[in-house]
Amino acid sequence: MSDTVVVGLDIGGTSTRAVALTLTGARLGTGRGGGGNPTSHGAERAAAELLAALRGALSGVDPTRVRAGTIGLAGAARLLADPAGRAAFDQAWAQAGLRCPYAVHGDALVAYASGTAAPDGTVLIAGTGAIAAQVRDLRLDRVADGHGWLLGDAGSGFWLGREAVRRLLATLDTAATPGPLGRRVLSELLGAAEVAARPRETVDALIQAVTRRPPVELARLAPLVVAAAVEGEPVATALIGEAASHLATSASRIRPAGAAEPIVLGGGLLTGDTPLAAAVRAEVSDRWPDAPVHSAGDGAAAAAWLAARDLPEVTDPAALHALLVPVTA
Repeated sequence: MSDTVVVGLDIGGTSTRAVALTLTGARLGTGRGGGGNPTSHGAERAAAELLAALRGALSGVDPTRVRAGTIGLAGAARLLADPAGRAAFDQAWAQAGLRCPYAVHGDALVAYASGTAAPDGTVLIAGTGAIAAQVRDLRLDRVADGHGWLLGDAGSGFWLGREAVRRLLATLDTAATPGPLGRRVLSELLGAAEVAARPRETVDALIQAVTRRPPVELARLAPLVVAAAVEGEPVATALIGEAASHLATSASRIRPAGAAEPIVLGGGLLTGDTPLAAAVRAEVSDRWPDAPVHSAGDGAAAAAWLAARDLPEVTDPAALHALLVPVTA
């Protein structure tokens, strides 16, 4: 088993990460590339970043030792349904010297597997967007939200940014003085925190500043909300509470009341020591008190574990998970 190597890749819109691991848990190499999602970057560029990450992970490793691999990315179904995209990925795989098969899974499943080895459970992800998914036998079963900024993604980074602007606009409509969060939003969008003598002028300027950019860029205001909530700013604190409620409600659409299977929290807003992570943990613990709650961890390592599970020499996938994937409680 020490000679067998598996490869895992975690491909996102801004970065691609790869890791090569033995079945004894030895990390032989890691590699990084730029954004490799074929939906947002095109198949050729995505394949080039995939190859760059693979070459980094396999530097000094004989690729013939690699027995299996898994690629995790958002929009996996679109890649699998696109012959040209799959051919570009196949070519990159071969150019890295790999001759073993590889599987492609959605990023939600990989995020879940980075937090637990349990075959059944729920993953709740909040970053720029937001989605909840039920996992059955380590396959995505039912999904809630993930509908995009226009129709859903309740509780996401986009949602927080948009609501922060909405609260500020409502304050300006009443000619009241913006609070700390409102002033931060003004500075970010207009370059200064001052309100014009006629508040409607500031309202118009805000609207123009938002609408002249792609709507999803409102997500860049989410860190302002998080920072203000850390300081106890009332509007930000309320927004964090509302976001947590939205996210837990999304999970409740697909997760039965009283379920005891684990819940994995993923995405930049729900991993680490963030106010939203704490609020969501409280929400899901209230709704599912018997369920363990984990944070998503190393997605590339989780992808490698998913690849290794089907190898004939792997008889205890849970024990292998403990070796390959560092899990955050």
